[in-house]
Amino acid sequence: MEELSPDELSFLASMFDLAREGDRVLGEYVDQGLPVNLTNRAGDTLLIVAAYHQHVELVQALVERGADHSRVNDRGQTALAAGVFRQSRPVVETLLGAGADPTRGPQSALDIARFFDLREMLDLLQAGRSGTAKETASTDGQGWPRTRPAKNGQRYSRARPRNDGQR
Repeated sequence: MEELSPDELSFLASMFDLAREGDRVLGEYVDQGLPVNLTNRAGDTLLIVAAYHQHVELVQALVERGADHSRVNDRGQTALAAGVFRQSRPVVETLLGAGADPTRGPQSALDIARFFDLREMLDLLQAGRSGTAKETASTDGQGWPRTRPAKNGQRYSRARPRNDGQR
């Protein structure tokens, strides 16, 4: 595989600028052959960048062109997690509608909503899962996993934070 020229690298970097700006011309580049799941050095996809910057129309355009909403960046975050962090209801609704998993990634959308106590986002995530959640011994009664592996192989609880003033 041959290395890309500085001009080619600059062009690819400019695609992330388009995603940051919400420029829908990015969709035309994808239609012309730009990989829809193009990833930068931080592991961010075009979709993650568009979601973080709250560009719902571009998020929708990328999803329609096959962008993988389950991709996780180097910080363990998905596009859905980015939308939740930015508290962008339209982005979150769009990604949930496309089938994004709120529990995906080491810093999942659900983890972020719980950590920052983002009630509206928690409600959206729960509503997005209610149609498919099945209660089993491994879930908490709302379809969320009780535990998951931590990075070092240990397990930690995904129980909801206490709301009794205790820390």
